[in-house]
Amino acid sequence: MSESRRPSLADQVYDQLLTQILEEEYPVHSRLPAEDVLAQNFGVSRPIVRAALSRLRDDGIVESRRGSGSYVLRSPDRQLITFLPLDSVSGVQRCYEFRIDVEGAAAAWAALRRDDEDLAAMDHAYQVMAQSYEQHALGVEADQMLHLAVARASKNPFFASVLESLSEQIAIGVKLSRSLTLLDTTVRQELVLAEHRAVLDAIRLKQPEVAKAAMRYHITAAKDRMFVGTQDA
Repeated sequence: MSESRRPSLADQVYDQLLTQILEEEYPVHSRLPAEDVLAQNFGVSRPIVRAALSRLRDDGIVESRRGSGSYVLRSPDRQLITFLPLDSVSGVQRCYEFRIDVEGAAAAWAALRRDDEDLAAMDHAYQVMAQSYEQHALGVEADQMLHLAVARASKNPFFASVLESLSEQIAIGVKLSRSLTLLDTTVRQELVLAEHRAVLDAIRLKQPEVAKAAMRYHITAAKDRMFVGTQDA
């Protein structure tokens, strides 16, 4: 691994805290140690701890309460480590964040520029994906096919090029998300299909803002489905 791709100290602290949360050393609703204690425990500076906590807050895993400290809101799905080393979670999270912005924009442009051929390609990919659920298969390729069809419908080759260049990284996250979905109830599978359908419907109806919001919602929801727990502490 090149130096540029090595996990930063903040990434490492993020992953270690995530491990402790998963193993219920810090269960949902519990208070994390103070920043100076965490810094001493991990052998890093307080700014490094703050950066890791900031990412955990951004991911909805912890929350800060003024004058009280940081509390655990939710935990990774315990099935997650069956499919993915926990020290890779940070990278997967960052990839989803990138996709939220890029693919949201692509969906908006697709709604403005799509043609009948694009609609046919998206509908075909959707049908293949739906069939994969019926067959209890992962359907990672079908999922990527659909998202790539949306990017191509934008008529901006940069969107498709970005998704193609990140296909391996994206596939890791999609495989994880779909694996967890298949382990859950059929309601969750229907929900995922409905999220994709909402994107395609908005594109078909030439509603760019709706398409953008629907795509952002779907990818955010897929990211969130890697975690369990409540946020009403």
